[in-house]
Amino acid sequence: MKLKKGDSVKVIKGKDKGKTGKIEKVFPARNKVLVEGMNQYKRHLKAKAQNQKSEIIKITKPLFASSVALICPKCNKLSRIGYIIAGREKYRVCRKCKEKI
Repeated sequence: MKLKKGDSVKVIKGKDKGKTGKIEKVFPARNKVLVEGMNQYKRHLKAKAQNQKSEIIKITKPLFASSVALICPKCNKLSRIGYIIAGREKYRVCRKCKEKI
């Protein structure tokens, strides 16, 4: 998976289309990413003890990696990710401005 934790992304599909945020967690086996503040759903929790109250909480669910696009930190444009191998190092590169990410 080319996306990493901490990358700035923009949602390009779904109910949060057009919003931007940072990646909190990556799930490579499921090809999903968790973006802060995106894809939130409400969950109703029942009271487990008599002195506890029921409540409604917001849960952030992961998005498919294909539903988000990376925002290049150098050119601030939506971009795909490429790789350059220089010696023993492998770098992620913005496909538009050719700068390291």
